Amino acid sequence: MNISNWLHDNYIEIFGALAGIIYVVLEIRQNLWLWPVGIITSAVYIWVFFTGKLYADMSLQGYYLVISVMGWYWWVRGSGLRAQGSGQEIVTKSRLEGRQEGEREGLAVSRVKCRTGVALALMFVLIFTLVWQVLDRFTDSPVPAWDSFITSLSVIATWMLARKIYEHWYLWVVVNIAAAILFFTRELYPTVILYIVYCAMSFAGLAEWKKSLKNQS
Repeated sequence: MNISNWLHDNYIEIFGALAGIIYVVLEIRQNLWLWPVGIITSAVYIWVFFTGKLYADMSLQGYYLVISVMGWYWWVRGSGLRAQGSGQEIVTKSRLEGRQEGEREGLAVSRVKCRTGVALALMFVLIFTLVWQVLDRFTDSPVPAWDSFITSLSVIATWMLARKIYEHWYLWVVVNIAAAILFFTRELYPTVILYIVYCAMSFAGLAEWKKSLKNQS
């Protein structure tokens, strides 16, 4: 098969891979445009995973569409109106930051709290078990456990991203390595390359978001 035929046969997947890379670049930079790009990427991969019989991953893209809208709202809404400090402090602070008094702040990067971490771990176990049983009993998925693991951990990581929780990057490292292995077995080679790039970019995201935490401190 020559390159032109391969590109013609896989152009949808290639487009999704390129959009996915742009998505992660915007995520690292904490740019709001990541959410509309994420919506486009998810729509593309619904088709890619459907044709590859990766049903859990296909369903995950539907979840991404919903959480992208919610994340967009949370990132814009942020913490609401400034409420700390005296009125004079707020005015002074606003002038320094080039904002008007009472303007909403964007959502700040935060660390996961112990209670939230426990709740997310329990949620992961629950989602993993349910998805595994559904795939194993009701679909022809050749890798129900593997697919379920990636899907479940991605659900948790995406929610943490929408809330701008720093530790979500660690989950993406695990997801990207596991996904690259899975997609290689399914011969989705452009997507394998995408997830290898994702993995490298996850480490960049850890470093970049850590700077935000230090600046806030």
